Amino acid sequence: MSKPRVAVVFGGRNSEHAVSLMGAGSVLDAIDRSKYEVVPIGIAQDGRWVLAASDQRFAIEAGELPVVDTTGAALALPSGSGSLVAYDPGSIPVELGSVDVVFPVMHGPFAEDGTIQGLLEMAGVRYVGSGVLASAVGMDKAYMKTVIAAAGLPTGPYAVIRDRDWRLNREQVLKEAEELGYPVFVKPARAGSSQGISKASDRAELEAAVEFARQHDPKVLVEAAIAGREIECAVLQSLGDEPAAASMPGEVKVEGGQEFFDFEAKYYPDQMSLTVPADIPQETAEELRAMAVRAFEALECEGLARVDFFYTPDGKLVFNEINTMPGFTSLSVAPQLWAASGLSYPALVDRLIQLALSRSPGLR
Repeated sequence: MSKPRVAVVFGGRNSEHAVSLMGAGSVLDAIDRSKYEVVPIGIAQDGRWVLAASDQRFAIEAGELPVVDTTGAALALPSGSGSLVAYDPGSIPVELGSVDVVFPVMHGPFAEDGTIQGLLEMAGVRYVGSGVLASAVGMDKAYMKTVIAAAGLPTGPYAVIRDRDWRLNREQVLKEAEELGYPVFVKPARAGSSQGISKASDRAELEAAVEFARQHDPKVLVEAAIAGREIECAVLQSLGDEPAAASMPGEVKVEGGQEFFDFEAKYYPDQMSLTVPADIPQETAEELRAMAVRAFEALECEGLARVDFFYTPDGKLVFNEINTMPGFTSLSVAPQLWAASGLSYPALVDRLIQLALSRSPGLR
């Protein structure tokens, strides 16, 4: 029998383009080529799909972020066909064959937010990770917190600033945000990798922080600062009907001098540390793992997720956010948490592909 064909898709039209490439490079290195046929596909920053060039760069080199090389053949995935088609202007399109599963190592808008998941559903192709709704809710931090609170998990105080209100009622929304008390953290509602996030300690900084966040998303979230340690937990769907499993928790610390866990702290060398297991009481660790699974199930996630919490000085856990397609290099937090829990990076990649192959496209 032929091997299952896996398309690893990376890049995208957003500020997390480079982060996607870094994760895809690790996935491509880890996939067992004796078990799967692999097709690497890049989505350029202008939205074009291309067959990855043989010399595609996936890592940060000399401080330069990687981007999709657009010299490869242009690709299309016609709705309902499940087959890749290569085409070039003035030439006859060539069908490259069907795809059994897509591994979208992608983050942010037009990728992790349900858009590529919807496209793959329309094309009738299985894919790794959560479906359209879970991906969209997980990407939008305002709706995410609404769903999480409805599931009974504790969240911190926050305010949402929408585009229309910012343009027409700026003074009012600033006052509402200030009611949270300074300092506050301001972030794009639908972005990840700490893009567009800043800390504000007065009105001038708040207004500047909102404008900065709006460069990434017209919808902005303002959150009250929560004193506490950042503890993260990875969740993985079961291959059968068993409940999802949670990794042992790990504590993330910023080591590079940044005031909070920003983009540089996440993706540049020696800027952060991860301690697994986190130095918290055993009963707290078990409570956190159970809460992580509840969050996963509340959004009806599939595949994997990373769930982040604050552990406050008085011993309480506060939900921060869930990421339905977390950073996925072999050194990213979620894969490290699973490695420390006994599931290696190649085994994790294989499990996710098998999970995707085991389900059918469409409503579930």
